[in-house]
Amino acid sequence: MSPASIVDLVIEARWVIPIEPHARVLDHHAVVVDAGRILALLPIAEARQRFEPHERVELVGHAVIPGLVNAHTHNPMTLMRGLADDVPFMAWLKDHVWPAEAKVMGPEFVRDGVELAIAEMIRGGTTCCNENYFYPDVQAATYRKFGFRALIGLPVIEFPTPWASSRDEYFDKALAVHDDLRGESLVGTSFAPHAPYSVSNESFERIQVLSGQLDLPVHLHLHETADEIEGSLKEFGMRPFARIKQLGLVNERLIAVHMTQLTEGEIADCATHGVSIVHNVESNMKLLSGFCPAEAIRRAGVNLAMGTDGCASNNDLDLFGEMRSAALVGKLVAKDAAAMDAASVLRAATLGSARALGWSDRIGSIEVGKQADLVAVDLDTIESQPVYNPVSQLIYAASRHQVTDVWIGGVRKLRQRKLIDIDSSEILAKARRWQARIASA
Repeated sequence: MSPASIVDLVIEARWVIPIEPHARVLDHHAVVVDAGRILALLPIAEARQRFEPHERVELVGHAVIPGLVNAHTHNPMTLMRGLADDVPFMAWLKDHVWPAEAKVMGPEFVRDGVELAIAEMIRGGTTCCNENYFYPDVQAATYRKFGFRALIGLPVIEFPTPWASSRDEYFDKALAVHDDLRGESLVGTSFAPHAPYSVSNESFERIQVLSGQLDLPVHLHLHETADEIEGSLKEFGMRPFARIKQLGLVNERLIAVHMTQLTEGEIADCATHGVSIVHNVESNMKLLSGFCPAEAIRRAGVNLAMGTDGCASNNDLDLFGEMRSAALVGKLVAKDAAAMDAASVLRAATLGSARALGWSDRIGSIEVGKQADLVAVDLDTIESQPVYNPVSQLIYAASRHQVTDVWIGGVRKLRQRKLIDIDSSEILAKARRWQARIASA
């Protein structure tokens, strides 16, 4: 018998749910990790014969899944959690969020908000996010500091903010941040024009050229509300999606967020051109934005991803809650109990979201060669027993509070529900200080 190979880590679990192949559940399997990557996925007994790990983690009642990927969020806005609830979307945005941002937005606000978000996401099993906010340089530095994976949006909007005062400055700063982050392993960049109603044709045309030259995704709020569509018809004589298509942005780099009020033709166009759609079901419900026809999108062959939106509108970064809501609302919208089944919803929040970011070759599933972004969920609990189908249990019964252990690139970030390299007391103290400051602004 050959000697056992020395490796960094072996995680032994009651169930491993690799996502690929679809809906597969592996009983009593081990994930072998070395140098931050998945080296093998095999039965526990075989793993014990073949590998000698520096660390062995035994999870006798757990399901191990890929790290969840939040495909749309505004993480600095964790500091605005609960600032303006129970109001319609445009009133929420124009009367509450934008005025508050004008008073407090800056590098310190962004840094502290991202730190709070990272702690919340790790505790909830999220290992990667698609960010969309100002001060992308500060965001990137914070994600790198804590070893968290993130795609950082480079913001473009047609009015001045503390980040940039003109269209040219938005683009100049965007390109500078992109250049600074070239070659980074955990952090990448996308263009993040805010929305069709807040970005001009000229800016969209520039983004279309630059995104093609640099091969960067375009992260865009699109068809978020019926009012957005009505306004576009009045101003441009066409629906927002048609305008974006006319400007050359409907392609495989487009990450289209929200996508309510869709026609069959628009869904077909998304499938034809390789667009990814991010479903933000709880934010859309809370702001009465409308529903994304997620099951129709999925059945049409469009890549479906999952996001929470920001804490100012959700009000959390809980992808477990988002998955359950997506499954339940998806059935209601489709009028089909089989719609948005558990395995498809879990896939959307992992591999689907990774594909939207352009990172499905490195994360989103438990496959040999991919980054070891892994999450352990304890199903041996009062709330989750008995277990007949662990995938269904994750979606319909489990919660983020059952996440016990998290790894990003093979580095442990959560151990038995305790954050490892994050000072929770310091983060909470900062959050309380920001609450006092924002409330009195």
